[in-house]
Amino acid sequence: MTGFLGQAYPWMKTAHLIFVIFWMAGLFILPRYLVHHQEGLSIAGEPERWIEREAKLRKMILTPSLIVVWVLGLLLAANLGLFEGETGLGWLHAKLLLVVLLSGYHGWAVGYGRKLAAGRPTLAARQLRLINEVPAIAVTLIVILAIVKPF
Repeated sequence: MTGFLGQAYPWMKTAHLIFVIFWMAGLFILPRYLVHHQEGLSIAGEPERWIEREAKLRKMILTPSLIVVWVLGLLLAANLGLFEGETGLGWLHAKLLLVVLLSGYHGWAVGYGRKLAAGRPTLAARQLRLINEVPAIAVTLIVILAIVKPF
């Protein structure tokens, strides 16, 4: 199915995947930054360095990638007929649910960075390390859904 994107479809899909990779790179590193930020709260000058690093990561990678992923992803979904009730897209519904949850994780991680910037950690370093695995699990499931299309 080429849909309304026609010959641009493979290019849009390619761009979508490239920005997913950028976004995931940011989501893999941000929790590590948070661990180091939290562990450095008592070291003079260290929190400020992590605040700056986290801000750059958000501005240069995370936020722009998230926006492009969503815009291109919705265009691709529309091209497949998601909004017209096309059948056989159960895999896409599940994928979108996971992307919404991953976007929520993104928001949580950014918010936790702001808590750390205010000097108010609420999680242990071990918890942060465990939470670091969320993007890996989510992206694994998303890739399976997008390629295998099990339902």
